[in-house]
Amino acid sequence: MRQAVQELIERYQHNLFVAAFQICKNQEDAEDVVQETFIQYHTTKKEYESEEHIRAWLLRVAINKAKNVSYTFWRRNKQPLEDYIETLTFESEESGELFETVLGLPEKYRIVIHLFYYEEYSVQEIAKVLKLSESNVKVRLLRGRKLLKDALKEEWEDDK
Repeated sequence: MRQAVQELIERYQHNLFVAAFQICKNQEDAEDVVQETFIQYHTTKKEYESEEHIRAWLLRVAINKAKNVSYTFWRRNKQPLEDYIETLTFESEESGELFETVLGLPEKYRIVIHLFYYEEYSVQEIAKVLKLSESNVKVRLLRGRKLLKDALKEEWEDDK
């Protein structure tokens, strides 16, 4: 099964951008990752089982490309995240603060939290996409939630 690239761009561009931004923490790099992901889809002659398979493949490629970008010397020596996060728009101030808190998590927790809550993937689907065991995904979700809870609790107590 293959779908037109334009259809996939319309359907998944935002999701891929958010996933890439979670890793890159930079708007321009995340946009580049999304573009490179769709280019790779277009040039790859792979056949897919279903639309879910295409979506999972796109997310996996975007995550891998974002990791590659974040490991480069040039990327590690760029301007701080705060300069770019101000350009993003959120539904409410709380969702913006939550997004920033999620960005502060270690990468292995941030990715599973993003896929589970923002992309609405199940534990089984996340395990497939990240090539992890389901129990590993559950542990990362549990630890990520605990870190989020602690971070949000600190912020809330600081605001009193």
